Amino acid sequence: MNLGSLFLKSISSGVITSDEMNWVTSNQPRFSRVEEATALKLGRLLDRGLIQIGCRIAHK
Repeated sequence: MNLGSLFLKSISSGVITSDEMNWVTSNQPRFSRVEEATALKLGRLLDRGLIQIGCRIAHK
């Protein structure tokens, strides 16, 4: 998994899954400075309610 693509997927869908959140938190010690800033932005969007923790439904 890549934090950049996860961030873009979460922004576009408005949802981040629990598994993705677990991945972010478990990989934080290995993040670069840019990834740390991206994770902070993701957290702020969650705090503001612009991204919800849930599940995505696939489009057919």
